[in-house]
Amino acid sequence: MTAKTLNVGIIGLGEVAQVIHLPVLETLPKQFRIAALCDISPKLVAHLGDRYNVENLYTDAAELVKQPDLDIVFVLNSDEYHAECAIAAANHKKHVLIEKPMCLTESEADAIIEAQHRNGVKIMVGYMRRYAASFVEAVKQIGGFENIQYARVRDIIGPNRLFVKPTSHVVSFDDIPEALKADKRHRSEKLVKDATGVDADSPNGQLYRLLCGLSSHDLSAMREALGMPKGIVGAKVTNNGSLFLTAIFDYDQFAVTFETGTDGQGRFDAHLEVYATHKSVRVQYDTPYIRHLPTKLHVHETVGEAYTESVIRPTWTDSYTLELQYLYDIITQDLTPKTTPEDYKQDLVIFKMIMDALSRNKI
Repeated sequence: MTAKTLNVGIIGLGEVAQVIHLPVLETLPKQFRIAALCDISPKLVAHLGDRYNVENLYTDAAELVKQPDLDIVFVLNSDEYHAECAIAAANHKKHVLIEKPMCLTESEADAIIEAQHRNGVKIMVGYMRRYAASFVEAVKQIGGFENIQYARVRDIIGPNRLFVKPTSHVVSFDDIPEALKADKRHRSEKLVKDATGVDADSPNGQLYRLLCGLSSHDLSAMREALGMPKGIVGAKVTNNGSLFLTAIFDYDQFAVTFETGTDGQGRFDAHLEVYATHKSVRVQYDTPYIRHLPTKLHVHETVGEAYTESVIRPTWTDSYTLELQYLYDIITQDLTPKTTPEDYKQDLVIFKMIMDALSRNKI
């Protein structure tokens, strides 16, 4: 049987689409064909349509999802619109890859899940770090630990522009209608208020945005490696020019510290490290905006008197490519992805744990 090439429609043509998804799709021509593009910037969609030789161009996502030959829709636009676009795609019987965060509120998540089941389609959340070969191997090793003593999850990074500007050419145009910019602001304010009860521009509102954005990768990976925490011991946020969060999760027999923040340094320190009595493993990520920087697995182990340190790079294939290869198998073999909308709802639970802890501290 000849393998099927999946027709892809892309909603949102900003930085992540230009630096990651479009180039990766281009390297997988047997699995995917870029068949439609959509962005609210007319000049941008025209420019990238010409660059990738795509004839079906849209400025309205509601029109793209109606295109009959599409098999899957990538939802890569601003997260205030993720739920609306994913549900519209599902209602037109399209499978969906939706970038993180899937959505900002529990009610949006429930609506996405309902549309998925009612329409019998696959919806997969784009947590690419969980598809990195080093992470997959780390999860196997952690599962073999007799006793976990402690774990640490860290994600402290500098501005993405420091990685993107020297290595990629990202195009943008100043042609987005003011009404659409205002709509985005209004949606953001409403969704953050609905999720947290605080204003979007308040310190805790800004923190919630950090959790949904950068931190969702880390907390999702933490769940796969260690399961859901029993609760949270406490959390502290500081904003002395840069936003940082420290939290301690209760896993009953051990604790996990979570450290995250953004500053002005041109480095990317993201890792998950788990300690047992005689062995520890650490998955070390680098910026995804420079493709093919390896995700490494560091293993430290003592057997008798011998102490060893190993650094393992299972593959040069980047996590985004691995994610899309997995997505292809999910759709063509009728499988269930591990990063489902139901799985994402657990991250919303953890976000709420953190926000509640901060509220108790009157931060």
